[in-house]
Amino acid sequence: MAEINRRDFLSMALAGVAGAGALAGLVAMKKTWDPLPSVVSAGFTTVDVSNMKDGEFSSVAWRGKPVYIIKKKAGMGFDAKRDFKINDGVFTVGVQICTHLGCIPNFESIDKGFLCPCHGGRFTSDGVNIAGTPPPRPFEIPPFKLEGTKITFGAVGQEYQAMMKQA
Repeated sequence: MAEINRRDFLSMALAGVAGAGALAGLVAMKKTWDPLPSVVSAGFTTVDVSNMKDGEFSSVAWRGKPVYIIKKKAGMGFDAKRDFKINDGVFTVGVQICTHLGCIPNFESIDKGFLCPCHGGRFTSDGVNIAGTPPPRPFEIPPFKLEGTKITFGAVGQEYQAMMKQA
């Protein structure tokens, strides 16, 4: 066995401590980059729509944004770009934030749609902007997934993907 002098021992000890410190630093950096569990769970909102009646409006919060859910009345038509079916009902959803200046439009009725009180922007009940009013585009459609009569916002399901292909 070769003899280790003092300088070689100190060099190996320093290299070992530096390697352990670098490894600990990388682990700490990785932990700071991972989102907190509370943030991950806040990214999903689940709503049961089985009790909604035709023409009913409902609003939920998803990631701090208001998201509307409307069960359309029979005979209102089906827009493949914005509507989806659950059992026999036709539903439409959207992020209820005006695409003009970021205000929150008021829902007037299933027939009148949404009115943004700040600058007079109007949207249909499907969330499509009405020509001649300030909003440049329709309400955004949040990612969603259907599981029976439940809608989970934040997850991407096949209905959402089909709607995005149509748009």
